[in-house]
Amino acid sequence: MDITTPLAERMRPDDFDGYVAQRSIVGPGTPLRRIIESGYVPSMIFWGPPGSGKTTLAHILAKKIDRPFYNISAINAGVKDVRDVIAKATEGANLFQAAKPILFIDEIHRFSKSQQDSLLSAVERGQVTLIGATTENPSFEVIPALLSRCQVYVLESLSKDDLIALLHRAAEQDEYMRKKDIVFREYDALIRISGGDARKLLNTLELVVSSETGDKVEITNKMVLEKVQQNPARYDKTGEQHYDIISAFIKSIRGSDPNGAVYWLARMIEGGEDLKFIARRMLILASEDIGNANPTALILANNTFQAVSTIGYPESRIILSQCATYLASSPKSNAAYKAIGAAQAEVRRSGDLSVPLHLRNAPTRLMKDLHYGTDYVYPHDLPEHFALQEYLPEQIAGTKFYDPGPNDREEALRRYLKSRWGEKYHY
Repeated sequence: MDITTPLAERMRPDDFDGYVAQRSIVGPGTPLRRIIESGYVPSMIFWGPPGSGKTTLAHILAKKIDRPFYNISAINAGVKDVRDVIAKATEGANLFQAAKPILFIDEIHRFSKSQQDSLLSAVERGQVTLIGATTENPSFEVIPALLSRCQVYVLESLSKDDLIALLHRAAEQDEYMRKKDIVFREYDALIRISGGDARKLLNTLELVVSSETGDKVEITNKMVLEKVQQNPARYDKTGEQHYDIISAFIKSIRGSDPNGAVYWLARMIEGGEDLKFIARRMLILASEDIGNANPTALILANNTFQAVSTIGYPESRIILSQCATYLASSPKSNAAYKAIGAAQAEVRRSGDLSVPLHLRNAPTRLMKDLHYGTDYVYPHDLPEHFALQEYLPEQIAGTKFYDPGPNDREEALRRYLKSRWGEKYHY
């Protein structure tokens, strides 16, 4: 590759030894690694944030099992393009008796229902092995018929150690980077700018290094920030700016600023962002950042998502604006978000604790003989529809996971819970 090829592309590994991160998926002995090494690869979807290695993993996989590889992007491909590629792949396989080809579709979430339908027959009949890559939840963006025929693997953002390892590998192994004496004094600016995106990290490094005229380049936080600010257009080589803007949008709503929210919303709309992506992020925020402080927020956000899915542009921009300004103007609470996090942490710590006998169902005589459900008190049999009984395993009895936030609605919930549970949970 010549120097006009971006550093991220030049550093794309072609085997697992050079593949940084995702060890839980493709590390030695993991299920996917064993599948690949066996030579049998089912259709699958890689779901993860930008720069987490989805495309690279697909290329490594195809090379590892020595199969023909066809690559299309859902951004600029239509139904005809999909059918043409499938026809070409299957014709080649039949003509040369090659192994079943792999069809890799980048950003598969951008395909419409009809485009995804055009893949079904080839995948069902085993003419191609489909590998899709998406930054969006495939449960929402991939049609059920296609999703049911694919294994879904979740890729995580790269850790700080992974990103630092990538920087040093690029400095030491890339033909053009090696011509400079690169010394890393600080990493924070590069890592913060990358947002965990390996592609963005390497292309930013290339920008910083190529802008230095001397043979020695000392990387510091100050120097990186100065270079990036001086060259914003070149820095955003692969169009990830919209991830920064969605972050600003969410933080404006979380910060109760409807003006900031509607400005960043306008930026996304003018930039051609997927409107369902915006609506989905507001739906998540309505529960994560508002929750029981205003339960209506979740209802409005869900209705917004449904409306945007039905009504196209430009009318849907009004619906998005209504929802964004309402969410930004709403009282905030992350108590529900913190509650499930605390409960999951307890599950990971204490494991599969037994369900107390009185909470178990007893549909058979044997279960009744074992006293399943014997001491359960049915709350509706009591005057206030409340029974003071234990609902947690004995080992963690009295553990409080949900702590209502300091807002009018949740303070009312706190008073109710305190009236029922007294000092048991210290409300």
